Amino acid sequence: MAVTTGTLTSTMAQQSDGVFPSVCSLDCPDQCGLLVHKENGRIVRIEGDPEHPVTQGAICNKVRNMTERIYDEARLQYPLKRTGPKGSGQFERISWEEAIGTITDRWKQLIETEGPEAILPYSFYGNMGRIGTEGLGRRFFNRMGASKLILSICEAAGTEGYGYTMGGSFGTDPEETVHAKLIIMWGINAVSTNMHQVTIAEKARKNGATVIAIDVHRNRTAKWADWFIPVMPGTDAALALGIMHILFAEQLTDDAFMEQHTVGHEQLREHVKTYTPETVSAITGVPVDDIYKLARMYGGSESAFIRIGNGPQHHDNGGMTTRAIACLPAVTGHWLNRGGGAIKGNGGYLMINKSALERPDLRTNRWAREINMNVIGGALLESEKPISSLYVFNSNPAVVAPSADKVREGLAREDLFTVVHDLFLTETAAYADIVLPATSAFENTDLYLSYWHHYIHLQQPVAAPYGESKSNTEVFRLLAAAMGYQDEALQDTDEAMIEQALNNPNNPNIAAISLDRLKEEGAVKADVKPLFTGGKLRTPSGRIELYSATMERKGYPPMPTYTPLVDDGPYPFLFIPTANHNYLNSTFSNNEKHVAMERTPKLYMNSADAAARGIATGDALRVWNDRGSCELTAAVGDDVLPGVVVSQGLWADGKSGKNGGKALVNALTPDRVADMGKGATFFSGRVQVEKR
Repeated sequence: MAVTTGTLTSTMAQQSDGVFPSVCSLDCPDQCGLLVHKENGRIVRIEGDPEHPVTQGAICNKVRNMTERIYDEARLQYPLKRTGPKGSGQFERISWEEAIGTITDRWKQLIETEGPEAILPYSFYGNMGRIGTEGLGRRFFNRMGASKLILSICEAAGTEGYGYTMGGSFGTDPEETVHAKLIIMWGINAVSTNMHQVTIAEKARKNGATVIAIDVHRNRTAKWADWFIPVMPGTDAALALGIMHILFAEQLTDDAFMEQHTVGHEQLREHVKTYTPETVSAITGVPVDDIYKLARMYGGSESAFIRIGNGPQHHDNGGMTTRAIACLPAVTGHWLNRGGGAIKGNGGYLMINKSALERPDLRTNRWAREINMNVIGGALLESEKPISSLYVFNSNPAVVAPSADKVREGLAREDLFTVVHDLFLTETAAYADIVLPATSAFENTDLYLSYWHHYIHLQQPVAAPYGESKSNTEVFRLLAAAMGYQDEALQDTDEAMIEQALNNPNNPNIAAISLDRLKEEGAVKADVKPLFTGGKLRTPSGRIELYSATMERKGYPPMPTYTPLVDDGPYPFLFIPTANHNYLNSTFSNNEKHVAMERTPKLYMNSADAAARGIATGDALRVWNDRGSCELTAAVGDDVLPGVVVSQGLWADGKSGKNGGKALVNALTPDRVADMGKGATFFSGRVQVEKR
């Protein structure tokens, strides 16, 4: 079958049969180009688009089996109203008219009696479409004057730390990393979460590159790499500083690059003298000889590239850790070597006009209260000026937020009026008063920006809405009308918002990208100039800031520094709940096909720790601390260091595999905030482990 493109895309949803271009909507750096196969108006197969310049037809198991999710028999088809206790999942069908009327009548009453800040929107990037995520929803709640949500659950700490060093989310073009001779996957299980960086690395390896994985767990990426270096959780900054100690001591630095493109290199040279290999080895668990070997390989490489993952930033010290790692290519000058440098994220290159999209000017109460999404459990339990209504979309906080038992206690409040807009009756939706059925990404018009490669994509509807489901933008238009909001900004079409978002005079990289061009081409690469080939970085000095006066003014150490994790109680194990291979956060965790592929939630444990407790592979375990408990299956071996336990994945209630039980790993995670960006500290909790 021929691929339908160009002017025919506007009628894709109405066409019964064909193969249609699309883009992956998941919160994943790869943002793959897709081809969607339809028969009799129904999507029957999803494959990668071989013409996509980066993803080139390869897709992951999650997306390959996406049809199982789209047509899951549990998918919501019409609005629901709660009829039983909160959390019971007892609902009855209602009309859209009744649903919208019930919601807006309650909100009007709350605004009159408690003020608009009694209402809180809670959302994230369960769907990465910028119009559905950042468009009318942000405009609507700005117009209302609702409380503001601090969106810091994912990459906030690392982004701030990297930004102090590099001026924003700017790194190497991933397509160029095929030319690297040394590739370090630092704190990223790329095989499961950034597969096309692995594909590129494979090509580089065939050309002589060596791949190193630095992580807390011998995961799929660590097993694939040429050399795996296990490190104690939360100590990555010390390792980076120890590498710099050797680089300076053995004159493996690029002094000319530092002189021209950095500030603070002389201070850094003195600063890292205290981070001797012996000191760093005692902190990190990495042998002294391995620290020397790693530093010499990095400093002596023709072109070295570091893929900085999300893992290290999800600690108490996550912002500073990312900053420390980001200093390495500046010390060695690898930024100028083809394929070298680093990627934490590349979203800065594709920055759209967020003010035009979100319209903060609609808000009259500029200083409305802000609530960090990482502490939503505690916020819902506050008795003074309580949150009286919660509107949840593109997220499932009952599973994904830290301190999950506290979150569910808050959601269970009978006086909390909760609305959830989703494709499924999620764990959060089970606590809702009104549940609204959501369209899938394949049923929407939206704009997609990768935070790894340099391409912008347009999604036009490939299929008709499922049942009575509606998109985020459709629902907010209905809510605005029922609230009596007459602002033109709340009536804009999806295409109008895309045009407004793309019109960003402050970002010349996307100046040539228009809606019409995206309609014709589907995906368009931004006009990104390589770093250090002209112009300045967006730091105060215009250079890489190894010494940051801005950080000093804010009360941070101005130099990259290792700080130990916060004391998290008298429990023997550091607990790391990482990503698994077949889900993306809680997405797919309720679908039988994906659950069958992932099998069972495991706890990886060192053999010595397990032997001391009489634990063997396959044993049912209780994992607990003062925040809560969960039940996992033991996987014993040498995949983690002593004193560390690792689980993979967020599991839906009732989908916990052969040993049954409650696999809610976020019942264990702290809701402290990190050192920077008010970020999450999922990986800085401690636990006890025992056989069930």
